[in-house]
Amino acid sequence: MRMTIVDVVIPAYNEEEAIPLVLADIPKEKVRSIYVVDNNSTDQTAQKAQTAGATVLSENHQGYGSACLRGLAEIKSKNPKPDVIVFLDADYSDYPEELDLLLKPIQEERAELVIGSRALGNREKGAMLPQQVFGNWLATTMMRWMYRSEFTDLGPFRAITWRALEQIQMADQDFGWTVEMQVKVLKNKILYTEVPVSYRKRKGISKITGTIRGTIMAGYKIIFTILRYA
Repeated sequence: MRMTIVDVVIPAYNEEEAIPLVLADIPKEKVRSIYVVDNNSTDQTAQKAQTAGATVLSENHQGYGSACLRGLAEIKSKNPKPDVIVFLDADYSDYPEELDLLLKPIQEERAELVIGSRALGNREKGAMLPQQVFGNWLATTMMRWMYRSEFTDLGPFRAITWRALEQIQMADQDFGWTVEMQVKVLKNKILYTEVPVSYRKRKGISKITGTIRGTIMAGYKIIFTILRYA
C-alpha cells in the first residue's frame, strides 16, 4: 500500500502542559493534518494546541471515545479521505517521533491495524501504574482466550486504515474505545499486528488510572466490551 495521506487524531482533556510537546514531536512531513479534540478542558489546552499548529475541534460530551469520534467525523467531511488514521494520547507518554514504526506494517500491506505495544517496547519505570499493567494483562488474556488474538496491549498509540475504520463502525464513547477497535478487528478478520514502542511517565495526573473511580469504570467497560462482541 502506497500511503499518501495520514491524519492524526489526539483526544485531549486538560493537557496544556503536555500538548505542545506532543505536537512538536510529530514528524510533520509524514502527516497531512493533526486534529486535537478538546474534550471540555478547563485550562489552556485548546489555545496551546492551536498555537502549536494543530486543528482544534471541540467535543462537549465527555469521554475518550467521544473525542475520537468527533475527530473522525471531521475527517469524514474532507476530500480526499486519508489512507491511515493515527491515534495517540495528549499526555506526552507516547513518543510521536516513532510514528514510522506504526506506519511501516501498513505500508508493507502486512496489517490494517497496528498497535504500539508498551508491553513489547521500552517502558520507563513507573510509566504504567500497577492497575494499568494488570488491566492490560487481563484484557489481552481474555481476548486471547475468546478470540485467539495475539495482542499484548491496549496501547493508545495506534494506526489504522480508513478502510478498516469504515468497516468496523466504531461507536464507544468512553473507556471502551481502544478495546472495541481491537475486538471488532478480530471479529471482522482484519489483518493486525503490534510493534514495540517506547513509553514514559505522563505529564500531570491521569484522569482515568489516576483515580479509583476512573480505574474501576475503565476496567468494567473494557471487560464488558470484550464480552459484548463475543
